[in-house]
Amino acid sequence: MLDAINPHGLPEPTSAEDLATIRCPDGPSMQQIVANDVLPPPAVLTMEEPAYLGSAPVSVNRYFDQSIFEAEIERIWKRTWQWVCREDHIPEPGDYYTYEVAHLSYVIVRQDDMSVRAFVNSCLHRSTKFKRGEGVGSGDNLRCPYHGWTWNNDGTLASVPCAWDFKHVDPAKTNLPEARVGQWGGFVFINPSQDGPSLEEFLSPLPEHFKDWDIANRYVAVHVAKELPCNWKTAQEAFLESYHVLETHPQLLKGVGDANVQYDCHSDHVTRFYAASGVNSPHLANPLSEEELLATMILGDKDSRGEGLTVGPGETARTVMARHLRKVMGEAYKCDLSNVSDSEMIDTIEYHVFPNMVLFPGLSLPMVYRFRPIGTDPNRTLFEILFLRPNPENGPAPESAEPFHVAEDQSYATAPGFDPAMGHVYDQDTDNLRAQQAGFRASATGVQQLGNYQESRIRHFQMVVDKYLAGEA
Repeated sequence: MLDAINPHGLPEPTSAEDLATIRCPDGPSMQQIVANDVLPPPAVLTMEEPAYLGSAPVSVNRYFDQSIFEAEIERIWKRTWQWVCREDHIPEPGDYYTYEVAHLSYVIVRQDDMSVRAFVNSCLHRSTKFKRGEGVGSGDNLRCPYHGWTWNNDGTLASVPCAWDFKHVDPAKTNLPEARVGQWGGFVFINPSQDGPSLEEFLSPLPEHFKDWDIANRYVAVHVAKELPCNWKTAQEAFLESYHVLETHPQLLKGVGDANVQYDCHSDHVTRFYAASGVNSPHLANPLSEEELLATMILGDKDSRGEGLTVGPGETARTVMARHLRKVMGEAYKCDLSNVSDSEMIDTIEYHVFPNMVLFPGLSLPMVYRFRPIGTDPNRTLFEILFLRPNPENGPAPESAEPFHVAEDQSYATAPGFDPAMGHVYDQDTDNLRAQQAGFRASATGVQQLGNYQESRIRHFQMVVDKYLAGEA
């Protein structure tokens, strides 16, 4: 008799090769789906790197234990690369961006030679912050608002009021402490530690995967931020798997492949999620026709479809929607999309970069997520969603959108420029997070069970966290 949890009687995997053979047996794989597209995907989307990482349960105290949280700040947030802003947030000399994570704070400043430097946002006199909150600005120096100690934008000490009283302070030895700075894809990253790999080494193989996706040539069209009542790991794990779609987002089953999503683990710091749009979920008892699939596809540009969009003989919903979006988005962003594959136009391609960045290189959902612990509470997280639209091929790039903060009890649909249907999806996700965070503490077993394939990225993520906490990364 077959196990109710494993109704197909499939064997437990013992390797990545075995894992590749026991994915959802009720529908085509992602590679089988895209192989039938009119404009096929680029080579980077035809590769697979599944990982079987064992089936051991994962402890739940890592999501709320104060001592674990404090260790994560010391061994992860003070020692890893993390993106702080886009290049266009600080376009001119003197422009700065204040970045905060947990109780840490940094000021990232564009220099006169157009390089970028990052300084700890704390005066060396009596520790007052130079900039009191996160955001952008511009100035000729970094001046303490308490006593007026002032540093140049390159971190050298400029002046001390009543300097006669500070003979013991050597200006040559009183530069502001710095974090390392790196730049890739239009993003500015910092690493508070002077040790460890370069940004290029840390991100590998992401730059190679993105070499034909001009992520740098985009602007921030929408920026939404929301505080969530959960741990920073809890929050991002909700977006590392599609297993929850069946229960949490039943409206997505019509038009989205969920159980047949492809999961790849490329390195310690980079994993991928690759999901098809315009297909039936393997869970649907009564599959939709291609015309019905087209009518139910939910994309960020859903409202652009207009009337009269139909599936012709021999066509699929995927082909029709991709063709339509090439035209609509090409006109909207004043760029040529004629050679962009069907998959890049409509599918969900999601890269996770440890410890907290999620990148979508596709054009219908051109997003980037960021997750950060807030203050010293392991149960609070700041979640940001940025839409990065292509810059026009002619003319200046639009200015970056200001962040819009959605209150914890408000819907994402209230954010300007946010598609209401997508807002509802994010509301469903964040409603789960409150219950999950509380459920961790209520757990009788103290552990959680993870799927071997569909939740492999979560296990991978937690294993990398453990490597950092053990000093092995």
